[in-house]
Amino acid sequence: MARAATTTDAFNAVAEPRRREILDALAGGELAVNDLVGMVGLAQPQVSKHLRVLREVGAVDVREDGRRRVYRLNGRALKPIHDWVKTYERSWSERFDALDLVLEELEQKEDEDDPGDKWANGDREASDR
Repeated sequence: MARAATTTDAFNAVAEPRRREILDALAGGELAVNDLVGMVGLAQPQVSKHLRVLREVGAVDVREDGRRRVYRLNGRALKPIHDWVKTYERSWSERFDALDLVLEELEQKEDEDDPGDKWANGDREASDR
């Protein structure tokens, strides 16, 4: 199956790390292209190219402000990505809960295996008084 063009699919558009950086920057509010250039550390033509891709999939909107073009995030276009990731949230939560249990067991085992250190600290505290 052929891969979808980055300009038609939000998933492919945000697969590029620099475009995600631009989206992260725009999550804080509207920004002009030159502001994004400084934040992302790319040349203006590269930032504009990424913005064009994001605009074509609807992830960003643009408005004219005098001679400047100001961009803002359009979260509705990213909703399909959110919905897809959300399907894995339960699995992640279950795995993190299981990891918490393993870590607690390891902590308890460590405490049981090395009771001398607790007494040494207690003795040290008592002798400091």
